[in-house]
Parts: sequence; C-alpha cells; structure tokens
Amino acid sequence: MEQISNHIEEFERARPMLIGLAYRLLGTRAEAEDVVQDAFLAWSEADRASIERPRGWLSSVVTRKALDVLKSARRSRTEYVGSWLPEPMETVEEGTPETDLLVSESVTMAFLLVLERLAPKERAAFILHDVFGMEYGEIAKSLEIGVATCRKLASRARVNVRSSGNTKPAPKAVQQKLVEAFQAALRTGVADGLAAMLSSHAVLTADSGGKADSIRKPLLGAELILQFVTRYLGRWYTHLQLAVAEINAQAALIARDGAKTEAVITFAVGDDDLVTEIMITRNPDKLRHFDLPH
Repeated sequence: MEQISNHIEEFERARPMLIGLAYRLLGTRAEAEDVVQDAFLAWSEADRASIERPRGWLSSVVTRKALDVLKSARRSRTEYVGSWLPEPMETVEEGTPETDLLVSESVTMAFLLVLERLAPKERAAFILHDVFGMEYGEIAKSLEIGVATCRKLASRARVNVRSSGNTKPAPKAVQQKLVEAFQAALRTGVADGLAAMLSSHAVLTADSGGKADSIRKPLLGAELILQFVTRYLGRWYTHLQLAVAEINAQAALIARDGAKTEAVITFAVGDDDLVTEIMITRNPDKLRHFDLPH
C-alpha cells in the first residue's frame, strides 16, 4: 500500500511539469490532460525500480503520446471550420508548483501559435531542450532519432521562433493600457485609445470551430479591425460582462453572459509595444473551464 502511495505522490509532483509539456506540444488543455492521464496509467504499470530518472521517463512517455495525438490533430485542424487558435489557459497563482511552467514567455498565445507552425518533432525537440532543459541525447531517445538529427530539428525550430517576432508577454503597464482601451472601444464605440496601440499590420483572428457566431477568416489591418470592433463587437458585447484576467501570462478579457463564458480575448504585442494580433476564442469547447459556478 505504501509503495502505491509513493508512486502516486511521485507522479503528482511531476504532473505540473507534464501538463506544461503536453500543453505546449498540443495547444489544448483537454488533450494535454488526457495525455498526462495516459502517462499515469503507463507509470502505474511500469517496472519503476528499473527507471533511473522518473521525470525523464515520464517526459518521454508524454512526448510520444502527444506526438501520436498530433498526427490526428493536424489532420482534423486542416478540416477545422474557420481559424484555429490554441485553447486559452488562465494563469495559475504565484507560489504554486505550476507557476514557472505556466507563467512564462513560452506559454503566451503568440508563442503557441508559432509552435503550431512547426513540424511535430521540431516542436518536441525545441520545447524539450529550450523550455525544459533536457539533454539532446535524452530527447533523441524519446523521439527515436539520432542526436545530430535532434540538434538540427531544435535549431530549425529556434530559427523559426526567433524570426516570428516577439512572443514574450508585453510589459505590465502596456497590458493594462491595452485591455482598458479595448474595453472602452467596445462599450463606447470610441476607439482612439485602441487605434493608438494597433500596429498598421495587425490581425484579428476568431476561433469558433463553427459552433458559435463569429468571423471565419482573419481581418487584416488596423482600419478593418477598428471598424469590426466598434460596429459589430460593440453591439454584441453590450449585454455581456467583461472581466480582466491573466491568461497565458498576459492580461486578457473574458466576456460572460451570467455564468457562461461567451468569449476570451487575448492579444499579441510586438517589440514596439503595438498590438500585432487580437485573438478571440468563441469555440465553447475551449471555454468551459472559464465558466463561473452556478
């Protein structure tokens, strides 16, 4: 009985790290939790006495299972109705074991979108090495490739990430100013504050999965975005309650109708502190964990 308790405790200590790994690999909370649960079952059935580095072993299991999920996920995402966005995740409280892994530049929506453009093994090699600090030899075993190939995959991914612009959270003052400007544009129709913070090449993307009213193609350019926010979103959001929350390590807005979450609005900000992307998640499957208790 004590052995069972010990192996459960050991897994639970690793769970935040494993969730962080699976979430970055898959971009969705639900799939990440499923993969980690599968890893727990594998851990329960394994000969644990022969496992020298439990965290490394668990990371390998999660990585392999996540890559299996990605094979089918990439196919389904090509058939997805409208634009696909990563599932937003509310930032955990400071001082919890998850803090370092779920509150960092490697979990912003902008970063997750860049990861989505990488090939699965590129993504895995890069995340395991650059985010989780694993050695290339151990990563190569997990991915069942040579060490030299593993280095090349991580290097290629690193170049793509760095060339994709800023993926770090904006300064806190900029985040606060941005959510206030966006709320003002929605509530009053006056978008001067938001206009001053938008890059001329900004993009607005909405993800409904075909399960909620939403645009299906991204809006390109500040002028078109401002018209959409003030003329369309403003009318739709009049009966909703807006709350500021920290989501994916950056200030965001949650729009609710009573207890039910109708949208989560997140932002990507460039090095010049101008907004490069506005992301509106409307797919109810990605919003359930933001609903308030009845």
